[in-house]
Amino acid sequence: MDTLKRYMAITLLLLLCILPHAAAASTTEYTTTYTITLQPDNSALWTVEYRTPLATGDDLANFQNYSADISSVYLPQFEDLMQHSAAEAASGTSRPMAADNFSGNTVTQTSPTGEFGVVTYTFTWTNFSVPEGGLTAGDAFAGGLYLDKDSALIVRYPAGYTLTSADPSPDQQSGNGLVWYGLRSFGPGEPQVVLAGPSLPVLPLIIVIAVVIIAAAGFMVYRKRRQPFVPEEDPGEPEEPSPALSEADLATVEEKVIRLLRVHGGERFQSEIVKELGLPKSTVSSTLNDLHQRGIIQKIKKGRENLIRLVGESVPSARKPGDLS
Repeated sequence: MDTLKRYMAITLLLLLCILPHAAAASTTEYTTTYTITLQPDNSALWTVEYRTPLATGDDLANFQNYSADISSVYLPQFEDLMQHSAAEAASGTSRPMAADNFSGNTVTQTSPTGEFGVVTYTFTWTNFSVPEGGLTAGDAFAGGLYLDKDSALIVRYPAGYTLTSADPSPDQQSGNGLVWYGLRSFGPGEPQVVLAGPSLPVLPLIIVIAVVIIAAAGFMVYRKRRQPFVPEEDPGEPEEPSPALSEADLATVEEKVIRLLRVHGGERFQSEIVKELGLPKSTVSSTLNDLHQRGIIQKIKKGRENLIRLVGESVPSARKPGDLS
């Protein structure tokens, strides 16, 4: 869709004008996340987040100037462009669409890696999806989409709906969310997400689940009572055991991993961490699993490798408006 591409290009140019130092410093210093939350009434809640470092006094001053003008200057421009994009999509799909309920805000955030400015725009796109036995979304992107390497597109769908297909396949799927990371281009009508609607009302479904759980628990108790006690066998050593580490050693390895991630801007591939620390793969894997369980890092599957990212410091959930086209 040419209009949508023009909108994203213009939005990016606006941000580059008011944040020149942050945008020009490094293409890896800012992140953008586009989140589309599909609704049962066929509408979609859009959220566009742009996150950029405020490394200097000029960066902070520029961001504050942008924040002061967001309601009077930049939000109306954003609103006008997206309403025009919805009108173009309506013409291309032959069904009424509209973009409304716009809001925009800015905040500054401080993390161990420094201070960041975050710009967030939200709006509602009515009739974004088609109710074909559930929900089908994607035809509004008649001209396709483009994500640069520092961008992510997230599509969320309502509880009770089941994913039937997603084309192209997402890079990551978690709960009711699908994630595609840049750098990539989507074809016309992509990404397309097809969902099956809820097959049972919520209350009957809960009752069925409860009955199944109770029946399974009763069967397990019955079997346990009828079977003689047999001591469990020692499963033996795993094929690739992780070295037994003391708490002090484990803490030292964790500190090395976190320090390495911070040196590289908050993220590193797991294979690079193993190579640069010179530690056994099993030791690094065990340490990363522990950090992941404690919410200190994220493990993001990219191809055949894991990208390790510090939570709250360089995550794909806080990005800049402007690179989706």
